[in-house]
Amino acid sequence: MTRTTLDLTGLKCPLPALKTRKALKPLQPGDQLEVHCTDPLSVIDIPNLIRETGDKVEVTERNAARIVFLIEKSD
Repeated sequence: MTRTTLDLTGLKCPLPALKTRKALKPLQPGDQLEVHCTDPLSVIDIPNLIRETGDKVEVTERNAARIVFLIEKSD
């Protein structure tokens, strides 16, 4: 299992979701993707994306400065 960090700070909708989708494709089941965002819409867009892909997501940090998602690639 590997963990990759994706820094999407400063990007606006729809770029965080699009770049997250692209970063998930090469991952193996069990791998984790840590995504750092500043766009407030990402709290809607990224969980919706993960529902489509069937992977697992947690919001690990949310404050005025940033939102951090931890996504685990499913089988």
